[in-house]
Amino acid sequence: MKKQNLKFTQKKKLKSAKPKPYIQMTFPGERVQIDVKTVPTKCIVGQEKMYQYTAIDEFSRFRYLKIYSEKSTYTSYKFLLEVIKRFPFKIYTIRTDNGPEFTKRLISHDPNDKTIFEYGLQKYGISHDLIKPYIPKHNGKVERSHRKDNERFYSAHRFYSLEDANRQLQHYLRQYNNFPMQPLKWNAPNEMLRNYFSLLK
Repeated sequence: MKKQNLKFTQKKKLKSAKPKPYIQMTFPGERVQIDVKTVPTKCIVGQEKMYQYTAIDEFSRFRYLKIYSEKSTYTSYKFLLEVIKRFPFKIYTIRTDNGPEFTKRLISHDPNDKTIFEYGLQKYGISHDLIKPYIPKHNGKVERSHRKDNERFYSAHRFYSLEDANRQLQHYLRQYNNFPMQPLKWNAPNEMLRNYFSLLK
């Protein structure tokens, strides 16, 4: 084509998207990630379905977990009340994905059409940070914690009822919050909180 002086267009190289750098949180409760995962059926004796709700503080990695028999906006609201009660600090922002158990963002064009979970956030003065649709890595800490739960908890436990599942889960949660972690410079989540609040005295 060059020899015949024929014009041709070259495809422009697309610029690769650069991920935004993660902004490290500076105090407990600055942002808490909440998500829900389905409990593996191999762990459940019987036909009951179970769902694990997880809240993790991005600064300290402190977590609260609870298993419910359904995944809905009402269950999400109940879990929110549990988190507010159980977290030993004020929560300023909660980050979730766009699931209908949290928001109607993807299914309603009315910005005032909110779920009971979103009304709960408003009631307690907590900002709602929604991640971009279909990009779960923006909720990475809670996603990674779910993978660890599969490896460390669900691979070796069986549940005979919802009450039994939560009893075993709370024992595992106590171990987690007192377990040293490399991202925390080998401090445990509870140690991170103690160290932080001791500096404020």
